[in-house]
Amino acid sequence: MADESIASPVHAAILERFQPASRGPWVDIPDTEWNDWRWHMRNSLTTLEDLARVIEISEDESAGAEGGRDAFKIGITPYYAALMDRMDPGCPVRLQATPRTAELHADSCDVEDPLAEERDMPVRGITHRYPDRVLFYVTHDCAMFCRHCTRKRKVANPATAANEAQIQEGIEYIRRTPAVRDVIVSGGDPLTWGDDRLAALLAQLRDIPHVEIIRIGTRTPVTLPQRITPDLVSIIRRFQPVFVNTHFNHPKETTREAFEACGRLADAGVPVGNQMVLLRGINDDAQTVMELNHRLLMMRVKPYYIFQCDPTRGNSHLRTTVARGLEVMEGLRGWTSGMAVPYYVIDAPGGGGKVPLLPSYVKYRDSSKIVVRNYRGTEHTYWEPET
Repeated sequence: MADESIASPVHAAILERFQPASRGPWVDIPDTEWNDWRWHMRNSLTTLEDLARVIEISEDESAGAEGGRDAFKIGITPYYAALMDRMDPGCPVRLQATPRTAELHADSCDVEDPLAEERDMPVRGITHRYPDRVLFYVTHDCAMFCRHCTRKRKVANPATAANEAQIQEGIEYIRRTPAVRDVIVSGGDPLTWGDDRLAALLAQLRDIPHVEIIRIGTRTPVTLPQRITPDLVSIIRRFQPVFVNTHFNHPKETTREAFEACGRLADAGVPVGNQMVLLRGINDDAQTVMELNHRLLMMRVKPYYIFQCDPTRGNSHLRTTVARGLEVMEGLRGWTSGMAVPYYVIDAPGGGGKVPLLPSYVKYRDSSKIVVRNYRGTEHTYWEPET
């Protein structure tokens, strides 16, 4: 078990801001089951009949589920399902979790693999795009099937499962490629693996001398915080430096359970970063993003990226314009601390990599000076050195 003596005390006034999640229709489930992440995985909601236990299903959701049953399935943990507003189809949690008829229609720019991850695979499961880092795809399983998912083509599709031979092929590629110093373990969600299997993978990666950094991409702190057990944290701690990047999109997701899960990682010295996706009707306004990021900082999670939503087939109804994203950034920069202002990026379609976007603060520039505006709109001159 992890050493509980390392846990940091949390000020009561902070803790009170994070309320425990509702249990919805599972209120009578014993704590031993509700707090067991495997129970949530076994009891995942996968059908309209399952959803009807939690929400009043709208016609749009029903038609979307029926029409899309062969395209992208339903998969929601009881924990996350209980966060949904029963009566409001526009609930920001529900919009991420339940299908809609809009998913059945693709824009002309929508593609199965918008980031060209498959093209840049020197071996199965390894995307090597940047010089010194790789993305290591290890599983098609997820605790929840997010409707905006970039990897809809893979998640929950048994045909894309990464078997042991593929994983070992990836390990060997990393081992024989000294330029790789940073490995992002992703999926699906690698924390849907059991502890022993995850520990074995991390041990193999840490055994490669030129691997300096290991990152784990996971949404379980959001959709299944019960997975962040003391035993799991102890395993991750053993192979430091390991960074965890997660994916909170809305303040409703920042429950007491999520707070405690992220706290266990932070107490063990595991840095946690958040990669929010900008989503229409969910978080495409500065006040929502600011509230989320303030809450994340109290959870000791660093707001790291705001991603422009990738043009994956069937998610155009959730994508905003880039202009909207720049408006969100205008509403953050200067109006709150820099720690609460992430990078806003487009992961360039076709495999171009991450491109940062900023509002323009430069009003005029010549060889002697630059005139800039601040967040309030006032202009200021910075004189260049004369020599």
